[in-house]
Amino acid sequence: MENGFYLYGILPTNRVRPLALSGLDQQPIQTYPVNEFSFLYSAAQQERYLASRRNLLGHEQVLELVMQHGYRSVLPLQFGLVIQDWETVETQLILPYQERLKQLFHKLEGKREVGVKIFWEETEELNRLMTENQELREKRDRLEGKPLSMDEVIGIGQEIEQAMQDRQQGIIEKFQHTLTPLAEEIVENETLTNTMIYNAAYLIPWDTEPKFSDKIEELDHYFKNRLRIRYNNFTAPFNFAQLNP
Repeated sequence: MENGFYLYGILPTNRVRPLALSGLDQQPIQTYPVNEFSFLYSAAQQERYLASRRNLLGHEQVLELVMQHGYRSVLPLQFGLVIQDWETVETQLILPYQERLKQLFHKLEGKREVGVKIFWEETEELNRLMTENQELREKRDRLEGKPLSMDEVIGIGQEIEQAMQDRQQGIIEKFQHTLTPLAEEIVENETLTNTMIYNAAYLIPWDTEPKFSDKIEELDHYFKNRLRIRYNNFTAPFNFAQLNP
C-alpha cells in the first residue's frame, strides 16, 4: 500500500473475529496475525499523522471500542505509528520483545486502567487557608498597613506557600489512602496545568470498577465538592503496557 498501515494496538491472540469499526480517516479496522499475536490496523491515508486532538482521540477510541467488543486485554501502541510492511514488525518488535509482550498480557488479564485527575481553585483554597489557620491569618493581619522589610515579605510569603503545599499534599494523601488499596498498580504522572494537583492511573481488577467509582464519589462528598475530579473509568492501559519495565 502506498502509505502503509497505521497501527493501534496488539491483541494476545491470532484468532480474531471481524470488527465492524472505523479508525483514522474513516478506514475500516482490520487485524493482521504475527506469530501468536494480532495487530489492530487500518490503511494509512497519510505518510505522517499530526498529533491533533481529533487524531489522538480517534486512536484511543479504536482501542476502547475493541475492548468494549470483548477484547479486554489490548496492548496500546503509541500514536502515529505507520509501517510499510509486516516483516519490519516481526523483526523489530515481535522477535526481540516476544517474552515481554507475553508478560504484559499476563499482567493485564482481567484488569483495566482508570484515571484520576484532581483540580482546585488556588485562590479559593488560599482564602480557605486564611479562614481556617488563625495563627497565619493573625500574622498576616499584623503586617497589613505597615512598611515591610524584604525579609518580612519573603518570610510571610514562604509561610503561606508552605501551608498551601501542605494543604495540597493532604488532599493527595487522602486520595492515595482511599484508592491505593483497590489497585494492583499505580502510575503517578506529571500535572498538566496550574490548577491540576494530582494525575494518576490505577490498574484495577475489571469487575471492581463500580467499587472504585463509589470511592471517588465518597471523596467528592468528603471535600464538599470543592475539588474538580476528572475520573476516566474506561481507557486503554497506556500507563501499564510499557515494553521497557
